[in-house]
Amino acid sequence: MSGDARKTAERLEYLSGFGNEHASEAVPGALPEGRNSPQRAPLGLYAEQLSGTAFTEPRAHNRRSWLYRVRPSAAHPAFTRADNGTLRTGPFTETVPDPNRLRWNPLPEPPAGTDFLAGLWTLGGNGDAAQRAGMAVHLYHATSSMERVLSDADGELLIVPERGGLLLRTEFGLLHAEPGEVALVPRGVRFRVELLDATARGYVCENYGAPFRLPDLGPIGANGLANPRDFRAPVAAYEDVEGPVEVVNKFCGNLWTAVYDHSPLDVVAWHGNYTPYVYDLRRFNAIGSISYDHPDPSIFTVLTSPSDTPGLAGVDFVVFAPRWLVGEDTFRPPYFHRNVMSEYMGLIEGAYDAKAEGFVPGGGSLHTMMSAHGPDRETFDRASAAELAPQKVDDGLAFMFETRWPILTTAQAAGADHLQQGYDEVWSGLQRHFGPLR
Repeated sequence: MSGDARKTAERLEYLSGFGNEHASEAVPGALPEGRNSPQRAPLGLYAEQLSGTAFTEPRAHNRRSWLYRVRPSAAHPAFTRADNGTLRTGPFTETVPDPNRLRWNPLPEPPAGTDFLAGLWTLGGNGDAAQRAGMAVHLYHATSSMERVLSDADGELLIVPERGGLLLRTEFGLLHAEPGEVALVPRGVRFRVELLDATARGYVCENYGAPFRLPDLGPIGANGLANPRDFRAPVAAYEDVEGPVEVVNKFCGNLWTAVYDHSPLDVVAWHGNYTPYVYDLRRFNAIGSISYDHPDPSIFTVLTSPSDTPGLAGVDFVVFAPRWLVGEDTFRPPYFHRNVMSEYMGLIEGAYDAKAEGFVPGGGSLHTMMSAHGPDRETFDRASAAELAPQKVDDGLAFMFETRWPILTTAQAAGADHLQQGYDEVWSGLQRHFGPLR
C-alpha cells in the first residue's frame, strides 16, 4: 500500500517553481480557455477562486488560484465545535513569558490510531491568529493515516517530517514528503495526511502572517539559497466520492467539524499561484564565507514571512544543510550570541555542529528573545583546538523557526515530562581563561 502510494505521488509531482503561475487538469478539457469563470465551466464543473491574499495586494505578492471542481466549497452543512486535543493557538496566555533556554526530547509514543491531526502537540508561539500576525510551533507524532480532511483558516502549515514519509492528498492533488523535505499547505487548503510508514514524526510551523516567500538575495545576486524551480507543486488529482466525509476546520484557534456527503478533494483542474509545495532541503544552495568569520544564520533562510518592518520577519524558516566550512582563523561552529529574534531549532537527522549531546532528532531547543546561547563547552573546546582545514559538514540536517516576537510556551510544553531538566548545565564548564598582559 505505502509503496503504491509513493509511486503514485512520485508520478504526479512534476510541476515546479515557487510562486509561479501553474495550470493542471486531471481530465483533458477541464480547464476553461480564456475566461476564469465562464457562464458554463467545462464538463459540468463549478468555477471557484481561492484567495490567499487580499484582492488588492501588489501583483508580485498576490496569491490566488482558480479551482474547477465537482461541487462548490459552499455546499456543506454547518460546522460544530470539536475537541482541540493538544492543539493550541495564539494568543498564548497559559504561562508567564519565560526568558530561560529550554530543550525537549522527542514526543512520547502516541496511542495506536493517532492520526496527524490528533498527533499535533503545540509547544508555543506568539501573536494572534485572529489578527493574522505571529506563528506557532507544533510537533506531530502519528500512527495512523487520516480518514478525515483538515483545513486551517488560521495560517499556512509548513510541515517538516523527521521520521516517516507522508502523502498529502490536497484539493490540488498529491504531494509526497519524506524526511529531508518540507511540505507547505497554504491557509484554507483542504488536505488529508496519509502515512507511508508505520509511524510519522516531525515538526510544523503554523504561520499566521503573510504567506511564506523566497527571501530577497540582495548582494548575493541572482542565484543561491533555495532555487524557485526546486519547489514541486501537485498535478491535479481528484476524489469523486459520494458518502459521509468528516471535514475539520481550524478557525480562530478552535477546531470545528462537519460531515459532508461528498469528498471536498474534488478539484478536477486548477490554475494559479496559491498552491501547496514540497521542497527538498538538500537542494539548498548554501552561501558562506571563503575568507574569514562565520556568517549570520540568516544566510541560510529558505522561506520568509515578511512583517510590516522591512528585513524583520514575522517568521523565517532556516536550514543548516550540508556545506563546506573554509574560513581562515575562524571559530567554525555558530558563535555565542544574543538576538532580538526568537529561535526554535529542530533536528531532522544526525548531529548539530554546535551541540555535543542532548539535541537529538525529533527534539528541539528554544532560545527566545535575548537569551544567550551558543556552543556547549565540549564543542567550544574541540572547535578552538581544531585544525582549520576545509571541512565538509554533512552529518546532520537541522533547521530553525525564527521569529521577531518571543515564543511563549504552552502549559503542556512547560510541564512536559520530555522537557530536559538542567539544560543550562551544558554551558557550565566554560571557564575563565582571561589573563591581562603584563
